[in-house]
Amino acid sequence: MSLNPLVDSRDVRFILFELLGLEKLNSFERFKDFDRSTYEDTLNLAEKIAIDQFYTSNADGDKIALQFNPKTHEVKVPESFHKGFRAYIEAGFHSLSFPPEEGGVGMPTSVSMASAEYFNAGNTSLTMYCGAITGAMHIILLFGSEEVKKMFLPKMVEGQWGGTMCLTESGAGTDVGALKSKAVKQSDGTYLITGQKIFISNGEHDLTPNIIHPVLARIEGDPEGTKGISIFLVPKFLIKEDGSLGERNDMICSGIEHKMGLKGNATSSLSFGDNGKCVGYLLGKEREGMKVMFRLMNAARIHTGVQAEAVSSAAYMHAVTYARNRIQGSHITQMLNPSAPKVPIIEHPDVKRMLLYMKSTIEGMRMLTLFLAYNEDIMYSSSAAEEVKEATAIVEILTPIVKAGISDAAWLVTAEAMQVYGGYGYCQEYPVEQYARDVKVFSIYEGTNYIQSLDLLMRKILMNPEMYNYSILKKRITETVQKAKGIVDDKYITPVERGMEKLDEVISMMTKQIQEGKFVALVQNAAPLQQAIFPLVLAWLHLWSLTLTMPKAKAILGDAKGEERQKIIADNSEAAYYSGRMLSSQFYIGAEFPKFFGKIECIMLNEGAAIKVASENFTGALKE
Repeated sequence: MSLNPLVDSRDVRFILFELLGLEKLNSFERFKDFDRSTYEDTLNLAEKIAIDQFYTSNADGDKIALQFNPKTHEVKVPESFHKGFRAYIEAGFHSLSFPPEEGGVGMPTSVSMASAEYFNAGNTSLTMYCGAITGAMHIILLFGSEEVKKMFLPKMVEGQWGGTMCLTESGAGTDVGALKSKAVKQSDGTYLITGQKIFISNGEHDLTPNIIHPVLARIEGDPEGTKGISIFLVPKFLIKEDGSLGERNDMICSGIEHKMGLKGNATSSLSFGDNGKCVGYLLGKEREGMKVMFRLMNAARIHTGVQAEAVSSAAYMHAVTYARNRIQGSHITQMLNPSAPKVPIIEHPDVKRMLLYMKSTIEGMRMLTLFLAYNEDIMYSSSAAEEVKEATAIVEILTPIVKAGISDAAWLVTAEAMQVYGGYGYCQEYPVEQYARDVKVFSIYEGTNYIQSLDLLMRKILMNPEMYNYSILKKRITETVQKAKGIVDDKYITPVERGMEKLDEVISMMTKQIQEGKFVALVQNAAPLQQAIFPLVLAWLHLWSLTLTMPKAKAILGDAKGEERQKIIADNSEAAYYSGRMLSSQFYIGAEFPKFFGKIECIMLNEGAAIKVASENFTGALKE
């Protein structure tokens, strides 16, 4: 663990080992051979590779970008990406949480997700090529026949073959059921695939000699809509019986998108079966494509939240360092003294506020992602039925919040980081403008944030049997509130209590709306509800954090005040961490979270203008 320009490594350790108590997972059979030193070594290695190989190549992805050859339909990534990719694969991070019996390391998802923050903060475009292997591996393991697993998994576990996720078509984005891609069964059990997919991340590259594409398509004669969709594995190169590569499959990359950000990742248009010879292998059962793909999509949505948090973390860390070194203006207390010395801008009150806003939001987002990962570990490891049931409820209700809440907040945090730089932040000489361009897409891809909000409102809360997911979230928040009493000042407990009460009122109102069939009024508040629950969840996590940081800060600092307190903080990194973490949580609950109550009031008012407005009311714009 060291200081770095991307991620607060001390905060990662605090969340994993102090807040969550990660080592408790070692009581499960699947994690019994691990200990804290193993987890620490893994995190340290992730940090080192991310700093040495990923961070140093991030600008290349943006400035050199990709080279697409329209004659060969091949894409070359920046040369610097290859070294980082090989370091990641050779260290086994692509199979870190994969079962040991299948060639993986078998570590908790919590450690894998914490490691992923480093890599994404270093170079998200490069990390996406790496992570796509992991996602494809998992669905092949879960749903593949023995023949399919034998054909694809060994080379993917070795990191020799890449992966993707092929859903989107030009007329079937959010509406996946409208896809046109077709599969025709052959006598040997394979399928011939035809169709075009767009916006496919990692769709073509030269990091691996083969790429395995999980492709959604409809078997000829199967029903329309999502119920008729199946999923197939389509390799870039066909595979011989001995596992070596055969001839090129009948699928090509027809082009790559020219994007605002993430320019080092090949967002590809893929064409399957132009010559009627594209071979695909059924994954799972016929017409169960959405069931399979949702496993991959849910993991991708969670990882999107991690990506967004990581990029905004890098932006924040750079802003802090810049603010410490940028000399501008005198201290506010010396504003009438013309001969007063100039100070770093980090001494100015509003810059402190901006940095504390960023710090508290990022720390909240980090707690959220790792808390979800910890519950995933319990969900897949515990033998206690009730424990698994509760952990599953937490994962289900928090997944859309992780994706949508974090990606929305990360865009705002990164914008604030640019603001700290002033005009320099808008210039390419500094990395923060790239972070701003890279971070925006996370609210758009893997299901737009409105889709996540609708999923949260309907499937995860109102239509969830007995609203069990919501009841478990309330239970966890209430437990934290009770634990905080006597440790944390009431002024930080009361807002969280009130927030839960107000959210209950909204859920009761929405339950009545669904009973009365007022669906339009209900769904127009799906996004506002998600945007309200997100800060409540962060406030709750910050309150939980305060139950630990306040006593620990007190133990180190005692009753020291003023210059004496500041000297201890300057000389003792643990004093600086715990007191800073405490102030961060206090700021979030006291200065950011009160905005929640305005959001709740807006929902309760049920303003109907958005229902009444017609296309013609948006005057002044062209019709086409």
